[in-house]
Amino acid sequence: MNIQQQVKRYYGKTLTSSEDLKTDACCTAVAPPPWLRAILNAIHPEVSAKYYGCGLIAPLALEGRRVLDLGCGSGRDAFVLSALVGEHGAVVGVDITPEQLAVATAHRAWHARRFGFARSNVEFVEGDIARLEEIGLERDSFDVIVSNCVINLVEDKRAVFEGARALLKSGGEFYFSDVYADRRLPPDLKHDPVAYGECLAGALYWNDFLQIAKQAGFHDPRLVSDRPIAVADSQLKKRLGAATFHSATFRLFNVSDLEPSCEDYGQAVIYKGGIDEADDIFFFDAHHRIEKGRIFPVCGNTYRILSESRFAPYFDFLGDWSAHYGIFPGCGTLSPFGRTSSSESVSGSCC
Repeated sequence: MNIQQQVKRYYGKTLTSSEDLKTDACCTAVAPPPWLRAILNAIHPEVSAKYYGCGLIAPLALEGRRVLDLGCGSGRDAFVLSALVGEHGAVVGVDITPEQLAVATAHRAWHARRFGFARSNVEFVEGDIARLEEIGLERDSFDVIVSNCVINLVEDKRAVFEGARALLKSGGEFYFSDVYADRRLPPDLKHDPVAYGECLAGALYWNDFLQIAKQAGFHDPRLVSDRPIAVADSQLKKRLGAATFHSATFRLFNVSDLEPSCEDYGQAVIYKGGIDEADDIFFFDAHHRIEKGRIFPVCGNTYRILSESRFAPYFDFLGDWSAHYGIFPGCGTLSPFGRTSSSESVSGSCC
């Protein structure tokens, strides 16, 4: 049985609901904000019962947008996103598990009525997210792509990122949650159906993820949030060894030629407000909490991402590219010089 068949069996046959999970890796431990909780409470119970995500993949400013959900499962996130994009937006969900897609498809009309739409704005497609080019989706056609605890289940992870970038519009965003390990895991673990199905054995070493994302063209990955994962099952924990795991949410933008470090050009932005559920403060990532009306210095990459994405109308942009002041304070890499004196010996260490 190959990995794809193993995953389809685990999520189509072995798991009947989220109560069957043996770890909290495929569970969303963070409480949703009240506005999102209201939408989640409107989701059909059968759809919610088969939810196996690890994060909250509901980025802001989605009204009227076209969104793709990679590994949509029973459709819980896709239906939440359908409410956020509104009747004039659209959501496409892709998954390889027929049993999950059957549940999602059966509830399209129910959710359209629940949200007051004349017709469903959600479409579900069976397919492998590592072979997105074979599904027939139009290139450069999505404003936002999301994924919730699924990329770890795919063998060819680079193909997922490359495929996602090809489907995104210029300035589009890949916003996703997944599981990461603190080290590279033994290859034979991928043949353990429980360790793999529980989103652990296929988890990327976090530094390998960063390199893969950059090689796929997402040059400045932004961490939004993270949490440690508990493995309570003693036998599973023994098989995983000393490795530790985190669930993390990242946002990647299809903005070309971003710099490898946070460079300072003396630029700043002013958030004008207007984004639903974030009118006073816009949380862009774990390091950018931008208050409305306040001049907020940013690096060149943040300046470009905000100005070339769907967030541009909500900001004023100050400065240009005429002067460079080095690494942005508090970001990137500090100068390697000045850390030793002539009396100090220099070893072969890179630190």
